[in-house]
Amino acid sequence: MKKLFVTGLLIFSALNVIGQAKNQIKFTAKIANRNSDTLVIKGNNNFKQVIPIDKKGVFSADFEAPQGFYIFSDGTESSRFYLKPNSQVNLTMDAKMFDETIVYSGKGVDESNFLAQQALRNEKFDNEAFSKEQAEFEVLLEAKKKADNESLEKGTFDKEFITSMKSNFANFTQFSIERYASAVKMNKLKGKPSPEFDYENFKGGKTKLSDLKGKYIYIDLWATWCAPCRAEIPYLQKIEEKYHGKNIEFVSISIDKAKDNEKWKKFVTDKKLGGVQLFADKDWESEFVVNYGVDGIPRFILIDPKGNVVSADAERPSSPDLQKQLDSILN
Repeated sequence: MKKLFVTGLLIFSALNVIGQAKNQIKFTAKIANRNSDTLVIKGNNNFKQVIPIDKKGVFSADFEAPQGFYIFSDGTESSRFYLKPNSQVNLTMDAKMFDETIVYSGKGVDESNFLAQQALRNEKFDNEAFSKEQAEFEVLLEAKKKADNESLEKGTFDKEFITSMKSNFANFTQFSIERYASAVKMNKLKGKPSPEFDYENFKGGKTKLSDLKGKYIYIDLWATWCAPCRAEIPYLQKIEEKYHGKNIEFVSISIDKAKDNEKWKKFVTDKKLGGVQLFADKDWESEFVVNYGVDGIPRFILIDPKGNVVSADAERPSSPDLQKQLDSILN
């Protein structure tokens, strides 16, 4: 699954449904350690297919869908795949090792297997490239561009698929360049005083960053419309519970648009969100968000008791590495 919501959105927008003619699709999925009893398939033009698990533990459905790119989700993670006319798609995977275990068999599944492997290549690049010096980053990016195109040329894929993937590769390259520039900016913030904020507090009034000095501050930048953000909430709630009473404040800053302020308040109430719940003043254009070079959410930031940046791109609540870091500074 893509770590950055914006990355996933950018890539999916380039992978549009190819044709409008609907084709009959047979789809089955066997998922070990599943996160849900329902799979949801989504595509362009508001396409949505909900598939409940049957008595045999299999997700199975016959449906009509235009040829093109789709996303399936188990409610926790998601992955892209491709549907062709009269495809017979058999998916197997282990939800504990989501992307690493996806395999498609059946008819018309070569493109889907390519996408599954492409997700792993993208993740490997993400994990390696953005901590490198610029010259090495550029070498890794060029190597990835070459490997992507060679992998595409080796396959026997639909022409429309090839055209869309080449466009996708170009978008990925451009976004990676922009993201690297953002990463460089973030690294320069480490150890320096954090940019300030002064935002509406769900409980009333406004809260400044300086109001929280004297404690470590773990900030979650999120929005009610962001599925990956919502997926992190249960993990964040467990982290808040574990470190309750410790010298740390958990702050969630919504970057929803001003018109959705009431929606934000309702979400906080309905989900019983804890910590300090704040609402940014200008969504993506809020000064605090801009100063941190935020180009995708969820985004997590860790600040020390003196107000200095520990990490401008901290580990997620779902990552065991976050607990290791918090244990090291709080115990």
